[in-house]
Amino acid sequence: MSSGLLTIDLGAVCANWRALDTVTRAETSAVVKADAYGLGMARVARALATAGARTFFVANAEEGAALRQALGPGPAINILSGHMPGDTDMIGDLELVPMLNSVDQMIRHVESLPGHSFGIQLDTGMNRLGMEPSEWSAVREIMLQMNPRLIMSHLACADEPDHPMNQHQLSVFKEMTDGLNTQKSLANTGGILLGREFDFELTRPGIGLYGGHPFDEAQSVVSLDIPVIQCRDLEPGESVGYGNSFIAERPTRIATIAAGYADGILRAISSGATLFANEIGCPLAGRVSMDMIGVDVTKLDEDPKSLRLLGAEQSVDDLADCAETIGYEILTSLGSRYTRRYIGI
Repeated sequence: MSSGLLTIDLGAVCANWRALDTVTRAETSAVVKADAYGLGMARVARALATAGARTFFVANAEEGAALRQALGPGPAINILSGHMPGDTDMIGDLELVPMLNSVDQMIRHVESLPGHSFGIQLDTGMNRLGMEPSEWSAVREIMLQMNPRLIMSHLACADEPDHPMNQHQLSVFKEMTDGLNTQKSLANTGGILLGREFDFELTRPGIGLYGGHPFDEAQSVVSLDIPVIQCRDLEPGESVGYGNSFIAERPTRIATIAAGYADGILRAISSGATLFANEIGCPLAGRVSMDMIGVDVTKLDEDPKSLRLLGAEQSVDDLADCAETIGYEILTSLGSRYTRRYIGI
């Protein structure tokens, strides 16, 4: 095999969903936008539906259409970007539920799909999507008469439990929804872990399903093994890769592996990432290039057939720390050239 092997444990995804479900009093949905954070929306969503998830969130109507094809009729599919121009046929034909973010979206939805289900997104301080308090106050009674399915907002700092923004947004959300019997949702993964006062009637875990921070008790979901193309010996003073960024200081054995930034391995890890062979760490040598990376395998007793970048030895968040980014970016960058193997279901 000349491409990397990306193994996705659907059983672990479902276990993480169940674990988050047990700590709330609410219905637990599943966020599967961005192709289920890069892991394959159709396979992941079907597994979660089998585990008991009945409500899903995606970013846009196109993702909703693909998800409806994967799941069939029944589960609720909510569109976070709302009802955008050109979405009407997909929303109507496929029973998608847009989270309306503005008066313009409300008008578009009511005029084009009268009587069709919708939700409302409120802005409680993130200033990204949703109706601000003044806008919501102006249209609240009109929209409530149309029986929205859900009213939601999104936490900006939920992965920082002590951040004052969490309590601020909770307070604003309560004020904006006071006295309403409509189903409400505020908590993402981090929000679930903040405590039950953030639960309301529906929670929306995303990154926690896929093994990422802040759900540090999550089961590992992905592993990535990359084949070795060639090994060679370097004498002290010889270099590896573009820019001579790695220069051997001792006799060194280098393995060239078959992946690079075209496969979503960020160039930012060039300065210090580690790969693994049977739990033995092997440092990256030189820059990440488009299709190949050099790795120092001097300490190994024999040349490896492959090296592991993600797995039990190194999580997506560990690798994200190396790249000075977040686990979300590591997952959603995983490339299409990997051979994908699904296990656990």
